[in-house]
Amino acid sequence: MRRAWAICNKELQLYFYSPTAYVAFAFYVLLSSIMFYLNFVLTSTSIVDARLVVGNTTFIYLFIIPLLTMRLVSEEFRHGTDEMLLTSPASITEIVVGKYLAALTLLLMLVICSLIYPWIMSGFGDLEQSVLWLSYLSMFLLGAAMMAIGLFASTLSNNQMVAGIASFVILLLLWIIDWAGEGFGGKLKEWIVQFSLTQRQVNLQKGVLHLADVMFYVLLAAVFIVLSIQTLERKRWR
Repeated sequence: MRRAWAICNKELQLYFYSPTAYVAFAFYVLLSSIMFYLNFVLTSTSIVDARLVVGNTTFIYLFIIPLLTMRLVSEEFRHGTDEMLLTSPASITEIVVGKYLAALTLLLMLVICSLIYPWIMSGFGDLEQSVLWLSYLSMFLLGAAMMAIGLFASTLSNNQMVAGIASFVILLLLWIIDWAGEGFGGKLKEWIVQFSLTQRQVNLQKGVLHLADVMFYVLLAAVFIVLSIQTLERKRWR
């Protein structure tokens, strides 16, 4: 794990040497602030509910996360440093985990930034604490799964733009899969809806903690991390 943390630190430095991270953060703060203003400040009822924040900010993930993850591996391919990385003493697993930890650190920063909105709302009434913190847990878990998908997309191409588009397409399909499931009936609909990125947030945002909902995001992230490892392993032995 020491090598994984070293790779994580290196990736975090690269993030903040690049303007992409700053653009992504600025876009995230600007858009989430506008949505908060429209949905809370301009609303005559001004309902004090953290879910107003979480629903809007997680939607922004669809655009922010492909931006933040598209360079994780594809940049190594583009600069030709992938051979040096893949033949380093660090294992493929340590490389992927290190890069994923860097992405999770950025995600945590995004989540912490958005805590300013419930803080503002708390000045207008009491927030239900279980709803607040479980909603933010759902926000982090969703982002963690999406980061893993973005990391996997980054292993597929040496072009950052292609990786970003692939990440967005995969995320969008998983985002709207429950809507697509409405066109089916019975057991097939129930089976399709289980793979929706947003459906598992419902209970958590009601303040109800179900282990199955948490495990869905954990397992989804694990699956795409394993896929990333397998993709890089194939490239190593070519």
